[in-house]
Amino acid sequence: MTEIQAMYLPRFLLSLLACLAIPALTRAADQPNILWIFAEDTSPWMGCYGDPVNEGHTPHIDSLAAHGIRFARAYVPAPVCSACRSALMGGQSQIRFGAHEHRSSRGPSKNYLPEGMKLLPQIMKEGGYYTFNLGKDDYNFVWDQKATYSLQQRSREGVPWDTLKANQPFYGQIQTAGGKNNVRNFPADRKTAPASVTVPPDYPQNQLYREVVAEHYDSIRKDDDFIGGVLEGLKEAGLWENTVVVYVSDHGANQLVRHKQMPTEGGLHVPFIVRGPEAFVPKSQVRDDLVDILDLSATTLAWAGLEQPDWYEGQDLFGKGFKPRDFVAAGKDRLDYTIDRVRTLRTERFRYTRNYKLDRNFLQPQYRDGSPYMNNLRELYASGELSPKLAEIYFGERPAEELYDLDRDPHQLNNLAGSPNHTGVLDQHRVLLDEWVAKGDMGVGEETDAEMLFQTKGPAKWRVVNPEYEKIREDSDGDGLSDAWEGYNDRDPSDGKLLFNFDCGGWQTEGWQGNPGLANIAGYEGFLDFDLPEGEGSITRGGLNADLAGQGELFSINLRVSEPTLIWLSLNHGDGVTQKLAGPVTALPSRAFSTSSFRLPETGAIKALRVDFKSQSGAFIEIDSMKTH
Repeated sequence: MTEIQAMYLPRFLLSLLACLAIPALTRAADQPNILWIFAEDTSPWMGCYGDPVNEGHTPHIDSLAAHGIRFARAYVPAPVCSACRSALMGGQSQIRFGAHEHRSSRGPSKNYLPEGMKLLPQIMKEGGYYTFNLGKDDYNFVWDQKATYSLQQRSREGVPWDTLKANQPFYGQIQTAGGKNNVRNFPADRKTAPASVTVPPDYPQNQLYREVVAEHYDSIRKDDDFIGGVLEGLKEAGLWENTVVVYVSDHGANQLVRHKQMPTEGGLHVPFIVRGPEAFVPKSQVRDDLVDILDLSATTLAWAGLEQPDWYEGQDLFGKGFKPRDFVAAGKDRLDYTIDRVRTLRTERFRYTRNYKLDRNFLQPQYRDGSPYMNNLRELYASGELSPKLAEIYFGERPAEELYDLDRDPHQLNNLAGSPNHTGVLDQHRVLLDEWVAKGDMGVGEETDAEMLFQTKGPAKWRVVNPEYEKIREDSDGDGLSDAWEGYNDRDPSDGKLLFNFDCGGWQTEGWQGNPGLANIAGYEGFLDFDLPEGEGSITRGGLNADLAGQGELFSINLRVSEPTLIWLSLNHGDGVTQKLAGPVTALPSRAFSTSSFRLPETGAIKALRVDFKSQSGAFIEIDSMKTH
């Protein structure tokens, strides 16, 4: 508008324009830019978190902490990237809205957001923010990219500072490689000496694991270099003073198998640092209260002056009504092709975990199989060189409940769920988890057959062994194990013979079930085991259609017992008549496994098997294998 035009413009119109301009200027001042620097697979092993190995080696991350707030006990809602990121974008736990299964909606089966639900960046965009994401997104549902992000760039490199400067206020994420950084060419004089690190006690104490731990330190150092470049870019663009900078990770270290993908302290505890204008972020503080990373979603809306949706589970970390949490909760479900369901929560001192699928052990077949550190674990177990405690953790029977005193046992080595001294604590945590799950858990049911089929089409290295896949696969020889499952486990899918080795880890029982009176029969990897509380009990295997003529003469059970034990085998034929074979066979106590054999009929079809045991009350039975020959 020229000066001459202004002279002739009515005074009231000038006043109106001025009034409209004032709120716009005020709003720009009240709404800071917000930048999330979002690291992959990173544990809080930085100098600012008191880690002596990286002291002085993470200067840029440390500088954010020195001038802002470092949250000492921040936890993610899931120990895997897609579920965690989906939860953050939705503002609530992934189990509430169907985002809990890792990398879902990639195949024919799609997950859609509940009606009316919007993602955080979309809310920010509708509230006047320019929104962007540089790098991965990885969400477990169908989403509208245009409605969500003003700018979506697949590469984290080449931050468009001029565009951001011209589109304030902005909210965006820059993804970093974090623990996935390739450090093979990292400068030798900056690399971590394996001899200088301490391997956490829940891993083998050997040179290979020292190298694995050292590599994670180097990955963080390399990430710090990248973060330094981002911070320098903010300053050069003149955006530093009015930008809230958040540094956070999606879960723990990727090459430590009890960190990433595992709902443990190592898997869920992440670095979380915030630095920004003092009007929005207090200076130079350390917060020790329990923080759910879902609080970041709520706090981001609060910084922007936007209303929090009613489905949000987080709270404004700096709001007047903020209340420290009594606990933080998380969940684990399918990860790639490995199917599981675990719910866990951490209170001030304890971590309580509930395992729902007890027919598989902790270290199921997974995408990291074949890596040196995974091979080392399995080789040590197979040779008997793995310590008893680590054998129990990785390959032992899956407990229904776990309880750890983190003040005394930060690495979760000693499960107190069965301790009579902790009955009250256990009950309290059961109630807390029951109440949290009761708010909505879509992980109760299984995925569709179409999704299961899609998961079986993964890379050749995938060994899809969980029993949930069996219902969509063919068992052509009637031995109760699908052709694909037998192929994955190096067995002959067409020999027609009954063979149960219990050695895949992903389906420890291979379909055997304990009749009432027996607890979980899935033992250490390679075995079934159980007590006989009343001195007798039985196990059964249905779903068979095996031809007796091709089985051989004997059905043998390789086992050991703690007390003299009588054993019977029963066959269920196609007409529903159960035939108890001659017996009993007596098994005697021994450190070594021995074989009890039963002669089979020559003809007919085996529809089901039943093995009965009778011994002293409390006798222990351990079965290594069962087969016909």
